[in-house]
Amino acid sequence: MGLLDVLTGMRNGPRGHGGGGGMSPITMALLGLLAYKAVKNFGGAGPRAGSGMATPSGGLGDLLKGGLGGAGLGGLGGILSGGLGDLVKQFQNAGKGDVADSWVSTGENKPIGPADLSQVLTPEQIAFLTERTGLSREALLAGLSEQLPRAVDELTPQGRLPAPQDVERAASPS
Repeated sequence: MGLLDVLTGMRNGPRGHGGGGGMSPITMALLGLLAYKAVKNFGGAGPRAGSGMATPSGGLGDLLKGGLGGAGLGGLGGILSGGLGDLVKQFQNAGKGDVADSWVSTGENKPIGPADLSQVLTPEQIAFLTERTGLSREALLAGLSEQLPRAVDELTPQGRLPAPQDVERAASPS
C-alpha cells in the first residue's frame, strides 16, 4: 500500500468508508496531529476560535488540498513526512520511543493507551485537536490510541519515515 492509498483511505474514514462524504473526526484528528505545526500556523496566525478549521472545507481541509501556496501533494508530502518525524521525536522525548518505533518498523505495532497518549501529546495539541474536531478529550484520545498505530504503520511501509518526494512518487501515474 502506497502513501496515496493511505491518504485516500483516510479521506474515506479511519476504516475506509466514510458516511457523509467528509472525513471522520478521528481521521481529521490524525491528519491534524501529523500536520499540527503547519495547520497551527496556516494563514500566518495561530489557532483561533471560529476559524473554520473544524470542517474539511476550511483550514485543515484547505491545507490538505494544497492550501500552502498551491503546494499540492508536494506540500502535503513535506507536511506528512515532517509531521511523522516530529511525532516520533515527541514520543521519544516522552519515553515512549519504542512504541512509535514499532509503528514505523515492519514488525508488530505496540499499542498505546489513551492515558499514555495523553502523556505524550501536549495539552496545547489536545486542545487544538478537540476544538477542530468537536470531539471530547476522552473520545479524541481513545480514537487516536486506536487509529494512530495503524496510520503511522501504513504511512511507513518501508519501515522508515517517508521523504516528501515519496508522496509525489506515489501520486504520479505509472
